[in-house]
Amino acid sequence: MRLPLQRGFTLIELLVVVAIIAFATAGVSFALRDTAASQLEREAQRLSALFESARAQSRTAGVAIIWQPAEGGFRFQGARAGTLPEQWLSDTTVLVQGGPVLLGPEPVIPRQAVVLGSTTAPERTLRVETDGLRPFAVASDGQP
Repeated sequence: MRLPLQRGFTLIELLVVVAIIAFATAGVSFALRDTAASQLEREAQRLSALFESARAQSRTAGVAIIWQPAEGGFRFQGARAGTLPEQWLSDTTVLVQGGPVLLGPEPVIPRQAVVLGSTTAPERTLRVETDGLRPFAVASDGQP
C-alpha cells in the first residue's frame, strides 16, 4: 500500500525561515537607526569644519570672523553673507558651554573650545576645540 505524497513545509522549516527574517529585520533596523549620539557627532564634526572654513576665509580676506551662538543656531560675524550656514543640522543640538569664538585673521588664535550637547541625550557632550595652532578637532567631554 502506497502512502499519498504530502505537500507543504515542516514546522522546523517554517521556524528557520521566521528566524532568518527576524535576524534580517533586526540588522536592518540597527543599520538605519540614527541615534542622538551619532547626530551629535555629526554636528560636532560639521562645526569643526565650519570653524576651519571660516578661519581660512578670515585669513584670506584679512578680516576677523567671530562665531556666536544665536537663537536656533549660530552666526559668523564678519563672514561674507551666504557663505557659511547658520543653523544646526538637528533641532536637538544645543550649545552647552562656550561663547564667541575668534577665527582669525591671525595665523595663531587663542585656545578656544565650545561644548555641544543634545536635548535627547543630555548626558553626552562633545567638545570642539583648538589650541590655537592646530585645526579645530572634536573630543569627548568626558561623559559616556
